[in-house]
Amino acid sequence: MNSSWRDEQHPSFIKFVSSFLGSNSFRLNFVPIAPDFIFNCGGLSVAFVFLTNWDCNNVSSFFNRVKKLKGQFAHLYVVVTLPTKEQNDSFIRSYFKNEMELGRPQFVPVQDLEMGFEKIVKIAHSRGMCKRQDAVSKLKAERKRSVETMDNFLKVVTSVPGIDNHDAHALNQAIGSIKTIAKASKESILENTDLSADKADVIVRFFRDPKFYLSPKIN
Repeated sequence: MNSSWRDEQHPSFIKFVSSFLGSNSFRLNFVPIAPDFIFNCGGLSVAFVFLTNWDCNNVSSFFNRVKKLKGQFAHLYVVVTLPTKEQNDSFIRSYFKNEMELGRPQFVPVQDLEMGFEKIVKIAHSRGMCKRQDAVSKLKAERKRSVETMDNFLKVVTSVPGIDNHDAHALNQAIGSIKTIAKASKESILENTDLSADKADVIVRFFRDPKFYLSPKIN
């Protein structure tokens, strides 16, 4: 939380904020940051401006601040407390008068302070969950690609006469890719794996001797 923003609020509201964060497993720190809040959820930083008192006669500085912060934070939300119709109408007029870009950043009008802060925590939490799910999806996709790559590796290496899955895994762990195996010497294969001399000889011939790898074979 921005320490200056804290000093402008009523102590009872700060107490509510602290209690609400604690009940939602957040740890609160007071620091001189540019926004009013920065949440770190799931490795994602989400910034918030929280205007708790809409002053119809002093809005230009508020929108100028928002425009500046928009360029500094990729994930910025602006929560504005508008308890009366007059304040809501003033906000709408001022929003377009100050030429704000729709959705950048996202404005969230609320009727009271507690509702506003609850919205902030829900937004931060949901963005963090989306980040985690995206990371999990990427890990699953990477694992799938890895499995598919290993399947293709096994198909190629076990096509060498006399080489089984155990041999293929040993070659993969000790020598590496098919390209590396194709360049490996018989001595290197014997030194780094448990393959026999006959199998090492077959592998070297398979990848380097056209007469061998082009000849018909019966499995």
